[in-house]
Amino acid sequence: MSALLESLAAGFRGSHERAQLLEAALQAGLPAHRDEAWKYTSLRQLERRRFGTAPQQAAAIDTALLAGIPAPRLVFVNGRHAETLSDLAGLDAGVQVRTLSSLLATGDAPGFLGRRFERPDEVFAQLNAALADEGVLVDVAEDVAAQHPLHLVFVSAPQAADPAPESGAKAADDIAWHHRHRIELRRGARLGLVEHHLQAGDSAHLDNTLVHVHLARDAALSHARVQTDAARATSLLRTDAVLARDAQYRRIDLELGAALTRHELNVRLEGDNALLVANGVLLGTGRRHLDTRLGIEHIARDTRAELVWRGIASDRSRVVFHGGIGIRAGADGTDANLSNKNLLLSADAEIDTQPTLVIDADEVKAAHGATVGQLDADALFYLRTRGLPAEQARALLSAAFCHEPLAAVDGALTATLAAHLDQALQQVGMA
Repeated sequence: MSALLESLAAGFRGSHERAQLLEAALQAGLPAHRDEAWKYTSLRQLERRRFGTAPQQAAAIDTALLAGIPAPRLVFVNGRHAETLSDLAGLDAGVQVRTLSSLLATGDAPGFLGRRFERPDEVFAQLNAALADEGVLVDVAEDVAAQHPLHLVFVSAPQAADPAPESGAKAADDIAWHHRHRIELRRGARLGLVEHHLQAGDSAHLDNTLVHVHLARDAALSHARVQTDAARATSLLRTDAVLARDAQYRRIDLELGAALTRHELNVRLEGDNALLVANGVLLGTGRRHLDTRLGIEHIARDTRAELVWRGIASDRSRVVFHGGIGIRAGADGTDANLSNKNLLLSADAEIDTQPTLVIDADEVKAAHGATVGQLDADALFYLRTRGLPAEQARALLSAAFCHEPLAAVDGALTATLAAHLDQALQQVGMA
């Protein structure tokens, strides 16, 4: 058994049923290169690491870090709910927000915790099913149109030295947490949701999160996620979404931090006329490794998916993108479009992109494309002739390249996301 799995198992404190889920994950072991879904992401370094269990109390952080995040907001620090930093004032009537830990404390385990994961490449989902003890449950009542976006804030912070760290962790900052979230919108509901993944100093944690999104008929969710985690962090995220008839899911992911990130976004358009707009930016710098996998399934008639992803790889980073679209038999009228364009800015960087399209229906419109290239020489020359230095010209073109996916969301949120993106680009000299 790897050091990683051994250390995670050592912190287990769950029920007999969840112990069986953990045992299944331990028996399966970590995925390797022979697993197609993990072909381009090696876990050799991660499997040798050991992680302790996150302390029961949230670590203290400088509240200035939250100054720009309005209420209503729910804050977690190192995997634990920080009640004193959270502020649900202004939460719209009909919007219910609860923590998973509060439900588990009363013995009221939500039904989604019993979901099983059987595939060999789902080990981290299996581990989450066994180990998750915190998360957010958001429920929006029928026909409620929330006027204020809900902000979910996840902060990583260094831990104070621990003379006897749990699970054999070598340092107090090497901790792991396993979050399980559920976002459920009833018929006709509307909600804006913003995730902030922030750092309050250097830490080397492991974040293993699983999110369930359920949108009933005519519901609409606008979901933005900004990941600016610590440079040594590991972020493993899986999102499973189901859309009913006439539901709309608009989402954007900005992957701007952490050492190793992997996000599996699985969306099933099960109702007629369902709409998915899922865009993202993958910023690879230093020795970072970013892996994003889309699994979009069109099951009903007249569904539509618009997917715009942009990647940049510089220094010795690696960007991996898999865009999978499946159109099932009977899903006539489907309109699916995937665009994945990438900039390779260093001879030592690497980009792997795999657009896939499987069509089993008639009368559909579908297009997918991926490109990997360098900055346009003509555009660079034009900017240089206008007096811009070479580095400034490259930075300007790189920033413009990254902004296109921001169209997934509207209004003031677009400006907020653009500010996060520009700040990340400036930090690495690309803006």
